[in-house]
Amino acid sequence: MKTAVFICPGRGTYNAAELGSLGRTFPDAGLLAQFENERAFGNQESLMALDSATSFSISRHGRGDNASALIYACGLGDFLSLTDVKVVAVTGNSMGWYTALACAGALSPLNGFRVANTMGRLMQEALIGGQLVYPVVGDDWRDDPARRAKLLELVAEIAARPGLQLALSIDLGGMLVLAGNEPGLAAFEAATPREGRFPLRLTNHAAFHTALQEPVAARGRAALSADLFTQPKIPMIDGRGHIWWPGSTDAQSLWDYTLGHQVTEAYDFTRAVTHAAREFAPDLFIIPGPGNTLGGAVAQVLIRANWRDMTCKEDFQKLQSETPLLVSMGLAPQRATVTEGTRT
Repeated sequence: MKTAVFICPGRGTYNAAELGSLGRTFPDAGLLAQFENERAFGNQESLMALDSATSFSISRHGRGDNASALIYACGLGDFLSLTDVKVVAVTGNSMGWYTALACAGALSPLNGFRVANTMGRLMQEALIGGQLVYPVVGDDWRDDPARRAKLLELVAEIAARPGLQLALSIDLGGMLVLAGNEPGLAAFEAATPREGRFPLRLTNHAAFHTALQEPVAARGRAALSADLFTQPKIPMIDGRGHIWWPGSTDAQSLWDYTLGHQVTEAYDFTRAVTHAAREFAPDLFIIPGPGNTLGGAVAQVLIRANWRDMTCKEDFQKLQSETPLLVSMGLAPQRATVTEGTRT
């Protein structure tokens, strides 16, 4: 049986192509009904009504209170659908941490939904600041430390200007996700050359993983008690690269991190995946749905870490074609390789 690290996606992964994916793939009708009851109790739109819509709307499906719940449900459903794979660790990108908590057993499936749904709603209600994305690697995905350092110096210089707020939000493989207030984001856009569609503003995204989110974190701590959390059954790697081990995790500390640092400090997805690779040396890295947009970022992290001697995109593509190491469950042929065997 192959071993795997399970990597849960964050916001922005449920888009037009993903319409209907929850209804097609979620394996537990009873659990989905519990999620729907939570939504109804909070006077929120039904997940299945969103998922079965005839067309995708960024103003509807992309809202934090809708997107977070859809993405959590799709990711957890894919975890529950795995067969013939031994998951040795879980991690996630940004709000994917909430999904990872449930996959690992540190939150029950329903409590995980409550955390993801509540934080998505609070983020949407506050909608403080915004985010943009900018590449730090070229088309060949080769690591470029000098370019990364120069861009981060620019971020620090902008943040030092009166009235401007800008900070690293997520280190996402070959991309930097930056967050701040409108003047800070605009200053970065003005100071950097356009590269295709970048710098790219992220619609309906607040200044996640920065100090601007402290009011949201405080509301989250008031709404979600520490007794929701328990010992994980599978090791978890958080947005600092820290590993939470089964049998030695303090639930209060996990609550503190999840509704504190995870909300208000930069999320180092690159470090999380790098530590997962080096600590657990899995056969596979599995990315659940919705979508498959996180695959490139994971590949870029592994290249940067020189995993299996990869140094560029061509190396990754060659290795992936010979001995696949990355499975995106949002792609039907790849999904079939980890869901159609004997359930364990």
